[in-house]
Amino acid sequence: MFRNLILFMMIGMLGACNHVHMKPGTLDKTHDIYTTRGGNNMRQATKERMEQRGYNIKIGKVKSTNNIIETDIADYERFEIPANAEYLLTISEREEKFRPIWCALNGFWWWNFNVSIVNQQSGEEILTWRGRGCANSSLRKLDKILDRLEK
Repeated sequence: MFRNLILFMMIGMLGACNHVHMKPGTLDKTHDIYTTRGGNNMRQATKERMEQRGYNIKIGKVKSTNNIIETDIADYERFEIPANAEYLLTISEREEKFRPIWCALNGFWWWNFNVSIVNQQSGEEILTWRGRGCANSSLRKLDKILDRLEK
């Protein structure tokens, strides 16, 4: 009985690890999506998954780089996004953690991230997703979110 209660509470807590606000039917796959280069595993995996689904992911051109010395910030880059760009994808993430027991058979890595997609033309934020979870389950959630966002 006590074990079942603990299991139920743990499952309930996992559901609270993600908060998603979206506007279904507002993402057109025929338009380019601009984003920044690089990133940890979550950012790279998201770009790859979206390309697999048929999205055309573009990396904004670096406009300027200011190297800042004596700080934790190695580079500060400004990206040039064309004025006619329809969508902008931003992903901020904390360093992933290796969780071989918690995320066994589910990607082994624990991600903590924020994802946003903005329609640059209308100024609407069509997706905000504050999440954390194992790698594979986070990508499955991304697929479900994209299924609902697509026109």
